[in-house]
Amino acid sequence: MSHTVSSHESSHPALGALPLARAAIDRRCERRTEAGWLDALRTREDTRHLVLIGGRARVLDGALTLLQHPEVPDGGATIYLGFDGEAEILLHSFHEAPQDAAGPVASHATHPGEWLGLRDVAAGLTARDAGLFVEAVAIANWNHAMNFCPGCGGPLEMRDSGWVKVCIAEGTEYFPRTDPAVIVAITDDADRLLLGANKAWGGTRFSTLAGFVEPGESLEAAVVREVAEESGVQVTNPRYMGSQPWPFPRSLMLGFTATALGTELVPDGQEIIDLRWFTREELANDVRSGAIAVPSGVSIASALIEHWFGGVLPEPEHLEN
Repeated sequence: MSHTVSSHESSHPALGALPLARAAIDRRCERRTEAGWLDALRTREDTRHLVLIGGRARVLDGALTLLQHPEVPDGGATIYLGFDGEAEILLHSFHEAPQDAAGPVASHATHPGEWLGLRDVAAGLTARDAGLFVEAVAIANWNHAMNFCPGCGGPLEMRDSGWVKVCIAEGTEYFPRTDPAVIVAITDDADRLLLGANKAWGGTRFSTLAGFVEPGESLEAAVVREVAEESGVQVTNPRYMGSQPWPFPRSLMLGFTATALGTELVPDGQEIIDLRWFTREELANDVRSGAIAVPSGVSIASALIEHWFGGVLPEPEHLEN
């Protein structure tokens, strides 16, 4: 039975409707497995087509540009995305801009500023467009990366409208993969927030601690283990706050809060090179002065920090050119 998904605040946990977790698309899982379904949709006049080039889509006036079939260049990976209540929508994903592209797709060369990445625009898109863009980037990443059978090394064939790949030699089916990761807002008895600086960020950008869930591990156990590994802090009472896909390339970020049993900090020195406890006043002052940077935009880290802070953090007073 098909259902168009809608984002209602009441259906979301504490963090609310996160920017990349919104959706208003029926993926029609029961139809996309039908032989010939994708081919039948390609040339229908009422089908709409989303083109991705290097993970970027054309965005005009705050909306994704959806094309008709004659405007879509040949080549690329074609994948079924879903039904938005009015039209069936297909994805056409290209690693690079197709040569001799005409019409709207030619604007990738003539007006590259119109072609934007998911993180650039997701917060300003409608639920339909945000859901389409996230789904498109995620399934395109998997399709472009999954070309050969892990078992025998032979070529794979696309099936089920782009949602399954099958080894031609062995017949083994492979499905899109999602890697779950926990991300945690940790507070102490004084309600201070623990943030860490990753080595890759240069030591002045602080964020909540995060890590991938290991095989055979629960989400709650991953919270306890990751925090202890990265900070030396033991935590209790992991509480689920919300989730959103992070298709860079294939993560699902699961947000938690947890309570620290102690305050002594021991950075692991490999990923995390600095750790600090912040009061709300300290964090606001350091962000405002530019002493540190914190996540912003569509990340779940930003949502966790601002949920603890009680609102939007101040903007830096002095931005570097």
